[in-house]
Amino acid sequence: MKAVTIKQLKDELSHKSTLDLKELCLHLARFKKENKELLTYLLFESQDEETYIQTIKEEVSIQFSEINTNSFFYIRKSTRKILTAIKKHIRYSKKKETETELLLYFCKQLKEFNPSISRSTRLQSIFDTQVRMIKKAIEKLHEDLQYDFQLELDELLENE
Repeated sequence: MKAVTIKQLKDELSHKSTLDLKELCLHLARFKKENKELLTYLLFESQDEETYIQTIKEEVSIQFSEINTNSFFYIRKSTRKILTAIKKHIRYSKKKETETELLLYFCKQLKEFNPSISRSTRLQSIFDTQVRMIKKAIEKLHEDLQYDFQLELDELLENE
């Protein structure tokens, strides 16, 4: 089965009743965990972005504390898993401020991680890539926010 375009979906949804739309949303939520998470964000968390960001930061801190430090393989694998979860939450929000703040937090956690990421070229590469992503996101923000986030980024990078 081939999926139709967004425009076709939009046109078809415009002909549905409120009850039908509710049923479609619930069916999507039951179908896949990501759909349920997105619907949860849109209905309950999108009104309070600060709390949403704080919750994700707490989850990230917990995940970093649970990483198996016996081997850089485990560290790298766990780090990629954490980053994937952060990217998913960024996609839900679609806000550059959220993206910048979460990626900055991830980089701070990664930098403070013991053993040092400088001993692993792959972990250092992950860090460098996220710094580039942060710089791109900062460019798209309002000037005041750019200044604040740039200060945070500079502080993160000067400790290298």
